[in-house]
Amino acid sequence: MRAPPPVARRGSARDEESLYIVAYDIGSPRRWRKVFRIMEGYGEWVQLSVFQCRLTRRRQIELKLALEELINHAEDHVIIIEVGPTAQRPRIESLGKAFSIIDREPLIV
Repeated sequence: MRAPPPVARRGSARDEESLYIVAYDIGSPRRWRKVFRIMEGYGEWVQLSVFQCRLTRRRQIELKLALEELINHAEDHVIIIEVGPTAQRPRIESLGKAFSIIDREPLIV
């Protein structure tokens, strides 16, 4: 007898959000603007070329693919740092202006 297929449960590890910090150095102002526009759809602008994003694993992969298609791999650099699950409050030290972690907000479509 075969085992039943796994059932995707709400709140499974695949659906959990993690906090990511995305920083980029783009060689062309035109490409930089395009990267900035993509990033606005995935997270909150923290400072020049740095965003914080609450993403599921699927959204993180979508973001990575979108950026890979746009950047010039010989000139540009993007780093995506996973800080940890959003269910836990990461310890982040900020000097100067206050840094606040983005909270989940209702999405109005």
